Amino acid sequence: MADTLNQNNIVVSSNKKRSSGSDEWDHHDDSFFVTKKQSKSLVWEDPAAALANARHEFGEHGGVNMSIEASATFTVMEPETMRRMFSGELGPDRDFFIYSRHFNPTVLNLGRLMAALEGTEAAYCTASGMSAISSVLLQLCSSGGHVVASQTLYGGTHALLTHFLPRACNITTSFVDIRDLEMVNEAIVEGRTNVLYFESVSNPTLTVANVPVLSRIAHEKGVTVVVDNTFAPMVLSPAKLGADVVVHSISKYISGGADIIAGAVCGPASLVNSMMDLHQGSLMLLGPTMNPKVAFEIAERLPHLGLRMKEHCKRALEYATRMTKLGLKVIYPGLEVHPDHALLKSLANKDYGYGGILCVDMETEDRANRLMNVLQNFTQFGFMAVSLGYYETLMSCSGSSTSSELNNEEKELAGISPGLVRMSIGYNGSLEQKWSQLEKALSKMQEKMAF
Repeated sequence: MADTLNQNNIVVSSNKKRSSGSDEWDHHDDSFFVTKKQSKSLVWEDPAAALANARHEFGEHGGVNMSIEASATFTVMEPETMRRMFSGELGPDRDFFIYSRHFNPTVLNLGRLMAALEGTEAAYCTASGMSAISSVLLQLCSSGGHVVASQTLYGGTHALLTHFLPRACNITTSFVDIRDLEMVNEAIVEGRTNVLYFESVSNPTLTVANVPVLSRIAHEKGVTVVVDNTFAPMVLSPAKLGADVVVHSISKYISGGADIIAGAVCGPASLVNSMMDLHQGSLMLLGPTMNPKVAFEIAERLPHLGLRMKEHCKRALEYATRMTKLGLKVIYPGLEVHPDHALLKSLANKDYGYGGILCVDMETEDRANRLMNVLQNFTQFGFMAVSLGYYETLMSCSGSSTSSELNNEEKELAGISPGLVRMSIGYNGSLEQKWSQLEKALSKMQEKMAF
């Protein structure tokens, strides 16, 4: 079975196999081939429904699960075929594969599912979220290029834009308050700026980006919009809202098991193909290749992503509401007091909630550390660890961990308090059981200090 992303057609799914020793095809069902023109007219509303509508790949011998193509290189039946493959005449669209750094059937299948999830023409899966981000930026920007980015970003992304790209590639970035639309508009210079980059829900301050308006501002000046949707899969669909490219750290919610490092680039077929170009493609030449065994595991987890996200979000809202009533300074866009609550409500996909991350501002790092220590070591509410999307609650003090790449001035501009505790709310155990553990921890804290 073959999937492809080529310049003329997007093969959503193919049940065609090349005949041994020839280039002939066994034709079965052409309805799974979708051209670019057709794809734009497809109705796409709910991400879970889109995943369910994607073609289910069967195993080589008819197994209900797809087979893993764990081959680094692929054979040809005739000597002339290899030349035709390297010239681009024959490719994955016709079930011809050269080398798994280029295309691998299992990884391509996951890419098809990710494209369905985000409602884009195409997707390509990578070895990590950072490799997805860096590859996109390097493909869209040349030496002398310019990026306008939110001043509140994951620390690794901020470091890439602030330090690495200017030094290594002569690509500079102007950082803006993504809520200040006039500031964004002024920072984008038509003819110079290549990319507007932001997170749909910011890490760690949970600022919600107005994707439709930001996209319109950028598009009016010919700028490509790239959105990191790691914090809000299923909850938000940036491509549906106007973004051009959506990137993910699959390691988080999509994996759900805190056991896999992976990423994805979802966007136009023309972009994905340019990134796989033999001479100029950032993915092809830098080689952040996903292992097909990893792709298989992730594909097995996607069908229940919607169920997991709903439970993450349900519990986050419940805990945020109860913690607020106890007098804690809680940041969560599901609360009506959050400045972006109405915006998120208007943009979010129905019934998926407001995200599974909440923050508690303890004001100082010392108080933040005390709270996390009690929650992990005395009441077993969660774990002190970075990352998110795990079935257990994960906690970290952002300023001294995942945002430590930012200096003090940058943290202040980003709104990151020294005592900001980011909590990725899990769904292990019952809601009331875990709330009881959280409540006991807060009571223990109150014995020692006033909130």
